[in-house]
Amino acid sequence: MTTTAKRDPMTTPPKRNRMTPLRRRLIVLVTAVLLLAGLGTGMILRAADRADRANRPQAGGPAVSGGKVTLGQKDRLMFVNAAAGPHRTAVASVPSTEPGSGRTASDLKCARFYAAAGTGVCLQSDTGVLKQNNRALLLDSDLRTRHTYSLAGTPSRARVSPSGRFVAWTVFVSGESYASAFFSTRTSILDTRTMKLTPSLETFSIDLDGRSYKAADVNFWGVTFAGDDDTFYATLNTDNRTYLVRGSISRQTVTTLIENVECPSLSPDGTRVAFKKRVLSRTDLWREYVLDLRTLKETPLAERHSVDDQATWLDDETVAYALPAEGKVGASDLWSVPANGTGTPRLLIAGASSPAPL
Repeated sequence: MTTTAKRDPMTTPPKRNRMTPLRRRLIVLVTAVLLLAGLGTGMILRAADRADRANRPQAGGPAVSGGKVTLGQKDRLMFVNAAAGPHRTAVASVPSTEPGSGRTASDLKCARFYAAAGTGVCLQSDTGVLKQNNRALLLDSDLRTRHTYSLAGTPSRARVSPSGRFVAWTVFVSGESYASAFFSTRTSILDTRTMKLTPSLETFSIDLDGRSYKAADVNFWGVTFAGDDDTFYATLNTDNRTYLVRGSISRQTVTTLIENVECPSLSPDGTRVAFKKRVLSRTDLWREYVLDLRTLKETPLAERHSVDDQATWLDDETVAYALPAEGKVGASDLWSVPANGTGTPRLLIAGASSPAPL
């Protein structure tokens, strides 16, 4: 007779409940989702905290009050208010003769702004949870929206022709700045009389150094208009080179004039272009210059800081531009300098960008 030995429960380990591969994957997935959710919540809370701090007035900051701002006001300098407080990013204005005085802020908020002859353009960018909402607003003299246009990317540059008939804007389709290793831009021109929109200057014919030119890497940015409601200047980028081009809206053509010119701005008398010039090859530093369009002579301006902006002519003798505000992340100040290369830069408006003289 055979007997079977009984196992001692005190010494024999019980059978282990092995985890199935499916259960293991589910646990890993749930853990990853919880970690990502916590990370996302933390980022949102930090962004909200930064925005809350930026919307609180700071001691010693400029005096900003809400009020009526229109494009019909004479001898005013308009700009986007960058000072911390409830009017941050609002279109504001100050007297041209007293730019450091208290500023009046409108209800309109923009990332980029420009105006001329009673026509304004406001580029807006709202970052949501899932995507960024970018749009261009065509404005009347009272800053009311006439038309809204969806933008393909992040706002970069905006201009209005001297007559107010044409409006141009540039956005980053990819990349975040002109200093990025890889970026792509799209520049559009709107005829406010016919409401015809040219979605991209890349459809224009290019004459590069006297020959017809086509390439897949062509980018345009920084349009500035002449007073004839046809001629414009802009930057053309291709094959790692930048050119100043003169364009014709009616003929839909551009012709290269000179290399290493970015973000041109035509003087009120139409004879010169202020622009940023890349210092040394393959660097992300720019110096501000003025180009005589008749002789193509370049004059370096007195500003020694790197200027990554499209300058604005305050008059035929002075240009204004934005520089990062010292010690303030994401903020900028407006500076001005003589256009003939003499003098010294002076602070024009603290906490401001996108100047537009009326």
